[in-house]
Amino acid sequence: MAEQTKPLPAAAQRALAEAETRKKAAKETKRPTELGGRDGPEPTRFGDWEKKGITSDF
Repeated sequence: MAEQTKPLPAAAQRALAEAETRKKAAKETKRPTELGGRDGPEPTRFGDWEKKGITSDF
């Protein structure tokens, strides 16, 4: 069976429009450089952590 999508209620449409407006108005913040951090991809973003040859998923 194919699912039919219902139109969003007016309140949901207003909330999405407000979120989009806030996202456009938000300023990009300059974050400080991490000292002593890891090289390569961010382990918390990519799902595993390797330190001194030991890898663990969390």
